[in-house]
Amino acid sequence: MYRCPLCQQPLLANDAGLQCQNRHQFDRAREGYFHLLPVQQKKSLTPGDSAEMIQARRAFLEAGFYQPLSDAVNQLFTEALAARTVDDRSAPVLLDIGCGEGYYSNRLAQALPQLTLYGIDISKAAVRAASKKYPKLHCAVASSYQLPFADSSFEMLLRIYAPSEPTELARVAAPGAWLLTVTPAPEHLLQLKQQIYSQVRLHPQAVQQQQGFHHHKRQQLSWLFQPKTPVELEQLLQMIPLGYKVNAELNAQLCRDLPAIKLDFYLDLYQRDSSA
Repeated sequence: MYRCPLCQQPLLANDAGLQCQNRHQFDRAREGYFHLLPVQQKKSLTPGDSAEMIQARRAFLEAGFYQPLSDAVNQLFTEALAARTVDDRSAPVLLDIGCGEGYYSNRLAQALPQLTLYGIDISKAAVRAASKKYPKLHCAVASSYQLPFADSSFEMLLRIYAPSEPTELARVAAPGAWLLTVTPAPEHLLQLKQQIYSQVRLHPQAVQQQQGFHHHKRQQLSWLFQPKTPVELEQLLQMIPLGYKVNAELNAQLCRDLPAIKLDFYLDLYQRDSSA
């Protein structure tokens, strides 16, 4: 499955971890993950979310506040599996791009135990947390722009918010593979934006084209998040990019008022061209 991020040769397992024919060695971490992010692919010393952000996200997600989104992801992949041909008896393999601390991958594994799940994230803290709590997930620290996997490795791809390189998604997707993306719909976090910006711009409605895939269906999912405590609101702010725009004064006001906040998502399902 893995290929070397330095020379793109296949990585083979040895006692310590993985090694390619050019003797590039990647040791297995104590928690079970691999670090496949070379220095030249980093844009900072510690890219991605910090350990504090991961802790806040895990607490927020495990409280069930985003469970409707996780349930919708599971349902769409359940339907995609049901659409597989009778002759296709291979065990499906899924890649979670930007897997974070593993919440969505783990719930997918519970809903669809026949899946083999791989996950990558640029954050070492996130991958360590995912591997430590969910040892059945195959996790690696890696770039979504240079995926460390062989061509046509996956029958399913999941991308929740994570940036990616379209040609890389198409490269690692097998012919007929499914790609599910989750992106913000127009009114996502609208009430927060109204507090931060004098003029609010809604997220675009257009379906984003994915090179090598055709769009199959779109589902919009919306609900109100009503924080009951300042801690719940703080956890949300720590796990969204918009949180960086909240200054101390606004933070205090939000924690005092505890406003209901709209969560609004697009789930877009694509299929890899069969002729690929």
